[in-house]
Amino acid sequence: MNENQSNRKDINVPDFVMKTQSDIPQKVFTKYPTDQIPLPTKGWFYPETHPLSCGEIELKQMAAREEDILANQQLRKNGRFLEKLLESLIVNKAIKQEEILVPDKNAILISIRRLAYGDEYPVTVTCPGCSESNKVSINLGTVENKPFDFDSYPKGQNSFEFKLPNSGVTITYKLLNQIDERSVESELSNLKKLSKGESSKEYTTRLKYLITSIDGNTDKGLIRKFIEEQLSAKDSLALRKQMRETNPDVDFSFDFKCNNCSYERRMDIPMGLSFLWPDIDS
Repeated sequence: MNENQSNRKDINVPDFVMKTQSDIPQKVFTKYPTDQIPLPTKGWFYPETHPLSCGEIELKQMAAREEDILANQQLRKNGRFLEKLLESLIVNKAIKQEEILVPDKNAILISIRRLAYGDEYPVTVTCPGCSESNKVSINLGTVENKPFDFDSYPKGQNSFEFKLPNSGVTITYKLLNQIDERSVESELSNLKKLSKGESSKEYTTRLKYLITSIDGNTDKGLIRKFIEEQLSAKDSLALRKQMRETNPDVDFSFDFKCNNCSYERRMDIPMGLSFLWPDIDS
């Protein structure tokens, strides 16, 4: 052993110097933070093999790249900004967003807003009593899913039964998904062109896609004829109340009190583009 080798073995070299790069523990960075969001339907009305039948959906937290989507004027103009946003934020790409039921989509939108900007949602509300504008701060953390008796319905079937009180007719109806919503919008757009701005048929058009059978008959022509010619106002009101109060969904209401006239009422949370793209001056 030469003199240099003898001298080297006596030097105290710190352990971290002796370790190779692969030996040093590396901090693990995830690609993006995600959250599991519980769905108001609990996945109950999806087929057993559907990825949402588990009752949850994993969402990526919105970042600046998603804000680019919301700020894109072309996407706003053609109405595709929400489609592109969900496409970017849903982690499981096997989930087809057009198959997501409307109640679950509502919950997803609230979760996206909360994860991105927190629970506080400042909004201006016009008082129904005195027409004055009120600046209100809504706590989205208090928004809950409506109670629902899932055990009363067969799992994996998107179908609800209701007997109309006036006619005695028994109907079945379903929860709509994005495919249905697009069909409704397309039909309404065509009706608007044909009627040249006359009265909207939004409610009856939507019913044509909601109702799936009349006394067990699933013929679409018969269903449309029943809605257009035989559905009484009393039965229509009862059906709307049934769907609003008993369907699984997010409770979109909040307690409003006017600062000007003290008018009080439970109101629906207003949701425009600013819900996902907040006004920086608010």
